This record gives sequence, structure tokens and C-alpha cells, in this order.
Amino acid sequence: MNVIETCELGKRYGKSWALRDCALTVPAGHLAALVGPNGAGKSTLMNMTAGLTVPTTGTAAVLGGHPAGSPAALNGIAFVAQDAPLYRNFSAGDMLHLTRNLNQQFDSGFARTRLDELGIPLNKKAGKLSGGQQSQLALTLALARRPRLLILDEPLAALDPIARQDFLAAVMTAMTDDGVSVLLSSHQVAELERVADFLIVLSRAQLQVAGEVDDLLAGHRLVSGPTAEADEYARRLTVVQARRGDAQTHLLVRTAAADPVPPGWESHPVSLEEIVMAYLRSPGLSEPAALTRVQRSQPTEATR
Repeated sequence: MNVIETCELGKRYGKSWALRDCALTVPAGHLAALVGPNGAGKSTLMNMTAGLTVPTTGTAAVLGGHPAGSPAALNGIAFVAQDAPLYRNFSAGDMLHLTRNLNQQFDSGFARTRLDELGIPLNKKAGKLSGGQQSQLALTLALARRPRLLILDEPLAALDPIARQDFLAAVMTAMTDDGVSVLLSSHQVAELERVADFLIVLSRAQLQVAGEVDDLLAGHRLVSGPTAEADEYARRLTVVQARRGDAQTHLLVRTAAADPVPPGWESHPVSLEEIVMAYLRSPGLSEPAALTRVQRSQPTEATR
């Protein structure tokens, strides 16, 4: 079963596209990391997947084909926005009561037990909790709905390293114990590399690459060789990023493990972070033809 399927999905505000032509399939059982610079379309994609925003073009379906925003879809999705959706003057207990009354399904016993284990008093106002506690309260409210798909929009942004680790540990436990699939947006690429098994990269309002992490790592290599031979070699490859020097050129390419490397060239594996940064930095990825061109890569404003 696929937990997310989009076809030609797009959202336009006035003359500007927040997201366009997004064709994405995410199988169940994954923690899918959604990565991209500010303004890339991450929140737009999440909002349309959760049924909170109506697409301008295309379609989005979740949980095996239910249209995003339909009753069947809403009952199976829990969404935690970037700013923890809590009423600051409500106590943690008040938030549990409110969330229970607003949802058809809510496990109050689970929520109370989890908050007790975290040391979060039910009588303490949400606005008086630490940033980590607020995030854990928001996550508890989401998990108590017993979702099949958990959507998390930048939940780690305001957390210290210990709070981030605790939050991710809770998400991983929910996946293991309850079979929850997760779509997680974050700028913490190095941290996501430890937990994500599916990667989605957005840039310039378009999907750049998506797939299982193991497949992406196996399907990308860094090849280095003489600059004088780079153009000829690159014509046989799909080049994601090129760094050209006077003597040596380094190409991050899509390739199969069996693809031969010419004499005088070396091939090296790449990390997930290197793949992400290559797709974010390459200026021509929104145009498929640009993938085969060798060009000097320059950092964009979003990645400086």
C-alpha cells in the first residue's frame, strides 16, 4: 500500500507556483524525510497531502487511494505543524480534553500515560512548558489519534539536541510498535540520515528526486578524473552536480554499480547528505535536460 500518491500536483498563489508537477509515491512503513530550502514547497506539499489546502492542479491520495481531505483520509492522518498547535493558556490536560472531543478516535489512556512518563504535568499550561515539552505534547496528541500516517512539518527546528533526539526516538517507537508511516520535513539533514529510509528533495517548487535511501545511495556516485575528458565522459551520464577545476573534475552522477569507469577516473560512494546538497545546489535541476550538462556548481542563496 502507498501512503502518499500524487499526480501532477501543483499549487499556485497568484502568478507564483508554490509547488508544480509533483508526481510522488511513498510506500507504507517508511519514515520519509522531506528536504528542501525555505520556499521550496515542503509545507505546501504537506498541507495538500493532509487535505488542508486544495490543489490548483493534479491530485493527491493517501492511505491506499483515499482522496486527500476525504473523511477516510482525515481519520487516518495526524498532522503536527511547524509551530506546535497548542493553546498557550490551556493546560496539558485541557489540550487532551479538547483533542478528544474534536476527533472520532482518541486514546486518552495512552496520552495520559505518555505525558506522565515524560514528566509533563496535566495541570501545567502549555505556554509554560519548555520547547521540548511542547513538541512532545503536540506529538502525544497526534499519536493518541492512532494515525496510520503521521505528518510532521519542521518539528525539530526549535529543539535542542537532546530534545531532538527524544522526539525522533518517540517517532521511531510509534513506527515500530504501531506501524505508523511518517512524513517528516526538516533541515537537519545529518540527523535525518540516521532515521530516514525514504528521501524526498524539493527545490524551486519542484520535486528533484525521491526514493528509498538505500536505492539512492546505490544509484549515485562521485566520479573524479581529468578535466580534459570530462565533457566526453559526462555525455554518457546523468550529472547531478559538477565541480570543474583546471586539472580535475568531480561529478556526482546517477549511475548503476555496474557502469564502467574510464581509465584515469575514480569512483567513490556518496553520503545521503552529499546527495541532498548536490540536488539543492545544482541550478538546472528543474529542467531535465540540464542534468546531462557539465557545469560549475555555485551555491544558491537558499543553501549559503
